[in-house]
Amino acid sequence: MSIPLPTPIANYVAANARLDADAMLSAFAADAVFLDNGKRFEGRDQIRALFEKEVIPAKAVFTPDVIRREGAAVVVEGPAQGDFPGSPLRFTYRFLLDGDAVKAVEVTI
Repeated sequence: MSIPLPTPIANYVAANARLDADAMLSAFAADAVFLDNGKRFEGRDQIRALFEKEVIPAKAVFTPDVIRREGAAVVVEGPAQGDFPGSPLRFTYRFLLDGDAVKAVEVTI
């Protein structure tokens, strides 16, 4: 199912479907923060390392099927599948946007 997403989130999701680390990273502000199940990645260099070490090799693709607002956050939920234990798993992404960029995201299972 395709759901309407704010542009930076839609760009991230589309790039993730292609497993394109450069395009995934382009959705983020230069000083963005990515919280992944308790691990903190700050800035594009650390976020790129996360994508190149964890996402791309595992072919982890997130397919959102629910979106809602919680205060300033855009919460997107859906399954991710790939070459990782337990696939597919359902994830929740809590995005904070700054204009046309992701300022912060927290990912939980």
